[in-house]
Amino acid sequence: MTLALYVPRGTVVHRTPAGWKLLALAGLSVLVFAVPTLPVVCGALGAVVVVGLVVARLPAAVLLRQTRAVRWMLVAIFILHAVLTDVLTGTLTVLRLLALVLAAAVVTATTRVTAMVAVVERICRPLEWVGVRPARIGLVIAMALRFIPLIAERADRIRDAQAARGGSVRGLRGLRTTVVPLLVQVLQLAHTVSEALDARGADDVPLRRRDPRAT
Repeated sequence: MTLALYVPRGTVVHRTPAGWKLLALAGLSVLVFAVPTLPVVCGALGAVVVVGLVVARLPAAVLLRQTRAVRWMLVAIFILHAVLTDVLTGTLTVLRLLALVLAAAVVTATTRVTAMVAVVERICRPLEWVGVRPARIGLVIAMALRFIPLIAERADRIRDAQAARGGSVRGLRGLRTTVVPLLVQVLQLAHTVSEALDARGADDVPLRRRDPRAT
């Protein structure tokens, strides 16, 4: 699944603090799982679409891209439930997951990465008492949000190059010819980023501030 990139707009959704949007996303997750009924799930999905397209004024391609990215997974889940449980359960599960995927897309498309990272660092700040560094957690999240779309873009370039050479871009063979070069590029990118972080002292332990009262 690819993450939606930030789409600049001047809407009320964009101006809402990142903490409130993440809290709303968590509340939506609790709602659709705590009340797994068709009206609630359909209402949640409809509300997400309205907020994304009407209130936040996001391009429809942003939400469609997320839907296409998970379509086969949703189809597999629906078939699995239809065989093992029943069609209604499969429908509820698919709509519930789709609502959460689109809601996450709306949040990432209306929130800058720096704002989301700042919220995560504030949440993790109490963990400093047990040796956790919130800045490092924020760095991991920021890199994930940045590199997932980058990897998806590189995968598209590899598929375009394969198609230009007359190769197969579909089926098992197309998957194999895409995954191998993509994996090589991802490993090269990870090595380059790790060297850059080491050069900047990202893994250094910060010095403790000396208490002036101890002197």
